[in-house]
Amino acid sequence: MKQKFNVILLEEVWDLLDTIDEKSKEKIFYNIDKAKYVNDPELFKKLDDIIWEFRSKYKKTYYRLLSFWDKTDNQDTLVIATHGIIKKTDKIPKAEIEKAKSIMKRYFEEKQKNDNHGK
Repeated sequence: MKQKFNVILLEEVWDLLDTIDEKSKEKIFYNIDKAKYVNDPELFKKLDDIIWEFRSKYKKTYYRLLSFWDKTDNQDTLVIATHGIIKKTDKIPKAEIEKAKSIMKRYFEEKQKNDNHGK
């Protein structure tokens, strides 16, 4: 089975992962890895037109890593996880989606700046 994309976890995701127990982390990484190969909305789901979420549940705790696609390179399709939340309600708070969009904007601005310097 062919991997559909690679995943990059930004700093805020690692900050969240540092605060949770080892078994929860293992489940999150397992689900991210599985989502690279299978199309399963229980693991990886579209929230709006550009923001997606990796979904994990472990011991009645819901973890969400908000993310976006970077298809600007011809070689790799990347999914960039911006930050994570421990979810307590059904809906992802609008502020979290806006935060992901803001991080995405900075990511592409930074990438474009680096691309322009390399030429």
